[in-house]
Amino acid sequence: MDKLRDADRDAIVARATLGPEARSTIADCTTVPQLIATLAGNGFLVEAARCFAHALPRREAVWWACMCAQSNAPADLAEPDRSAREAAETWVRTQTEASRYAAMALAEQVGFQTPEAWAAVGAFWSGPSIAPEAMPPNPPAPHLTGVAVAGAVTLASVRGDPALRLMRLERYLGAARDIAQGGAGRIAREDAS
Repeated sequence: MDKLRDADRDAIVARATLGPEARSTIADCTTVPQLIATLAGNGFLVEAARCFAHALPRREAVWWACMCAQSNAPADLAEPDRSAREAAETWVRTQTEASRYAAMALAEQVGFQTPEAWAAVGAFWSGPSIAPEAMPPNPPAPHLTGVAVAGAVTLASVRGDPALRLMRLERYLGAARDIAQGGAGRIAREDAS
């Protein structure tokens, strides 16, 4: 997976906060794609998703969060949530400071409760500074984008019907693999019936 070639295996494992059982499963894995595949193959889907969230480049990780959120967003999704996701998507496409700050403003507006909000936070935490625009720059910690993306993916996986979590995570991991290989990672919307 081309987009993961520069990912530091040890940093990803540390940032993904894997438990002892998951860590022992990947003890012999030397590359990030190998450890993600091993985690997923052994049923550690949440852990595999967290690794992807931290391993993908920031822009691609935020896009993945947006695709996961969009895949099962209810038809009556509140407009501020929709706007937060769209702002994150705009940042992915433009990577401007204006779009990044707009994404965070919308995430704050919706109260950080939805996958859409956390995708927007991921966009904000991907920039050069998390300080207010008029203040001196304050760079975000390198792992923060991954934290926000992992939150978005996890929230999307349990939205509406938590019993669908594992099926959704399988789909989300497939999208992440596609993104890591240079694809768009689009996820078909769930049937609302």
